[in-house]
Amino acid sequence: MRFGVVVFPGSNCDHDAWYALSHNLGQQAEFIWHDSSSVGNVDAVILPGGFSYGDYLRCGAIAKFSPVMAAVKKFADEGGLVAGFCNGFQILCESGLLPGALLRNRDLKFVCRPVTLRVETTHTPFTSAATRGQLLRMPVAHGDGCYFADERTLDMLEKEDRVVVRYMDNPNGSLRDIAGICNERRNVMGMMPHPERAADSLMGSEDGRVILESMVRSLVTA
Repeated sequence: MRFGVVVFPGSNCDHDAWYALSHNLGQQAEFIWHDSSSVGNVDAVILPGGFSYGDYLRCGAIAKFSPVMAAVKKFADEGGLVAGFCNGFQILCESGLLPGALLRNRDLKFVCRPVTLRVETTHTPFTSAATRGQLLRMPVAHGDGCYFADERTLDMLEKEDRVVVRYMDNPNGSLRDIAGICNERRNVMGMMPHPERAADSLMGSEDGRVILESMVRSLVTA
C-alpha cells in the first residue's frame, strides 16, 4: 500500500509517520508538500502532528487554506482513507472534514505524556484490527487537545458509533473523554494521541501499530 504524508510548514511528526509506515509496517510512504494540488497516486493520506504555520490564529486555522487540503477533501469525498493525528486532527476539524473543535487544554498547559485509550468501535478502517474495549497506550503532546462540540453533535457521534477512541485518563478535559472520532462515511478519522510514536518497541509501546495496521488491512481487503 502507498501512503502519503502531508508536510505543512511547522509539521514535526511527518518523519515519525513516514518511519512508522515504511520501516515498522513495511509499506510505501511518500511526502506530499503543502502547496501540492494533488495527493498523487496514494491509497491513504496522513495529516501528521506538529505546529502547522506556527499555530497562528488557531491550531490548523491556516493549514486548512493550503492548496493540498482541497486535494485531501477531494480524496476523502471519493472514499479515500484520511487520518489526522494531533495537529492533523485539528486541521481536519478546521477544514470541516470532521465536526467539533480542539480547544485549549483544561489546565491551560501543554501536556506531553503517555495516556491510555479505549477502543470504542471496530467498525472503522482505522480500528478493524483492534477489539472493542481494547486498551492502547500511546503518547499525547499538545496544548490544544480538548475536544469540544455541542450536545447535539456529541449525541450524534455517540448514536452513530463514531467515537473511535476514548481517554481512560483524560489529559485535556475533552468532552465525554473523546480522543478520536470519524466522519459519517467512516473514511476520515482524527485523534489527538500519536500512534506513529507508539509503533516501535524502542519507543516503549507498539500499541499505535493497531491503528496503522488496521488501515493497511482495510486497504488490502477493499
